[in-house]
Order: sequence, then C-alpha cells, then structure tokens
Amino acid sequence: MEYLEFEQPIKELEEQLQKCSLIGEESDVDVTNTCKQIEKKLNDTKKEIYKNLTPWQRVQLSRHPNRPYTLDYIKALCGDTFLELHGDRNVKDDKAMIGGLGKIGDQSFMLIGQQKGFNTKTRQYRNFGMANPEGYRKALRLMKSAEKFNLPVVCFIDTPGAYPGLEAEERGQGEAIARNILEMTRLKVPIIVVIIGEGASGGALGIGVGDKVLMLENTWYSVISPESCSSILWRSWEFKEQAADALKLTAKDMKKQKLIDEIVKEPLGGAHSDREATFSTIKEEILKAFNEFKNLSPKDLVEKRMDKYSNMGVFKG
Repeated sequence: MEYLEFEQPIKELEEQLQKCSLIGEESDVDVTNTCKQIEKKLNDTKKEIYKNLTPWQRVQLSRHPNRPYTLDYIKALCGDTFLELHGDRNVKDDKAMIGGLGKIGDQSFMLIGQQKGFNTKTRQYRNFGMANPEGYRKALRLMKSAEKFNLPVVCFIDTPGAYPGLEAEERGQGEAIARNILEMTRLKVPIIVVIIGEGASGGALGIGVGDKVLMLENTWYSVISPESCSSILWRSWEFKEQAADALKLTAKDMKKQKLIDEIVKEPLGGAHSDREATFSTIKEEILKAFNEFKNLSPKDLVEKRMDKYSNMGVFKG
C-alpha cells in the first residue's frame, strides 16, 4: 500500500496496529485492548483527515497509483461479457482510449474510456492515458455504432489531457475533440459520463458530454491541471496548491457551478481503499441514470441534453 504525504499519520497507526497484532500472535500477552484503542484512533484519524481534504489533496488522491482505472471498472461491472473493439478505421488503434460492448446487469452498453498504465511499461504502452486524435475518432465510431443499435453509452474519464505532441496536432487533435463534442450533443441514445480520476482540459471533454455526468468524490475536472496553471501564472510549479484552490476543480465546486449532475461518494480513504464498494456504487449509479433516460424518445433526449449544456455558464444578475 502506498501512502501520500498527508496520509503519513494513518501509515504510522496502521504499522502500530500490525506490530500490536504480531506481538499478540507471537506471545502469551493479551493485547486486545491495546489493539482496539489503536483501531479507534486509526478510524478517528482517517475521518478527520478525509473530512478536511484540500483541493490539492483531492488532486493527489485522484492520481493515486492504486486507484482503479477504466479497465478495472469495466471488468468489475461487465465481467466476461466485455468485448473490446479496436481502431478508428483511419489511422490506427489508440491504446490510450479503450472501448467496446459489455453488459451491466441485463442491459448492454457501449463502454468507452481513457486507460492509464499501472507500471512503467504499461504507462508507456497506454501513453499515460493521453489519447491521440485517432483515440477520439475511435470513441466517436463506437458511439455511432451504439446509436445504430440503440445502445446506451457509458464514458469513463481519467486523463491528464489529450496528447500534445506534434504528430497529434498534425493529425487534427483539436478538430477530433471538437467533432466529438458536436456529435455527442446530438447522439440519439443516452450518454452517462463518470469521472473516475483526472478530468483535464479538452482531453476529458472529448468524451465528456452526457445526459448524466457523475463525478467521484476525490476527482477533479478543469480546463487545466494545477501544475500547468501554476507554471503559466507564477512561472513555477511551486504554487500548484494555490492554483488547485483557485481553479475550483473539485466535485463540490463542479456541482455548485452545475457543471456536473451528481457526486458519487467514495469509501473512507478513497476509491482504492475499498475497490469492491466503489465498483458496486458505480454500477448502481449507472443503472439508475440509465433508467432515468431509457423511456425518453430520441428527440426529447437530444433536446434535454442541448438545453442542459446551453444553460451552463448562464448567470442572472
């Protein structure tokens, strides 16, 4: 288990609890009461730390190396029913963007999302979750297939941004993202978006238009990352904490600004501390969202989605 800087008090108490249990097992000394006291202190410390997280600490949690990624969610929700589909039928298959057909419960879905790696080799293979234009074109191809067969779409967002390389720009990165936003606003099937980690810039928006946008509690969604914002405004990464605070990028801020629809509670300690509970909650939320939109006609669905996005950023004086 890896611990973040602000989680050090939890690490110390968990180590104490482990040692206490070990002493009880290896000797005849009764340490039950001591263990209970440490457990109580550990729970109180966890509640205190996670109740008062700063925006920067939530950004750190969203990047936790043990946090579940898109494929983890898909495997947990669909099991063996998931069939991955490849390629944009134009350039190549982008490994940073995955998608395919799967069943959640008895309902078939088209599932799409950015996939990060879990070690150096897979991170390079997945391009750190940063999709090229062909990734967004693959996503659009799958959405159009879902529309053709009247299947709802689920998008998992977890990216530090679209790939900013020269070759990506040459192949039309901006156009690919803009095209996806346009096509998603008028897709004739329900779209459910779940932000499971980082939601940065156009990289997130390229698959981020939905009838229901859900955001896990310890994630962020913003036009720019705190580090990049800090380097532009202060010419240094040292002010990333102030930038995170100023950007209003947390789930609570997004809900307040009406840019997302719902915040999904995470287990105490973050999604990685109890994966099964997180998967179960996400499954419930996706099915609940689908039931909300499944009986709407394509015309009403598109109209409602268009109204929702047209009203964003409108403030009455």
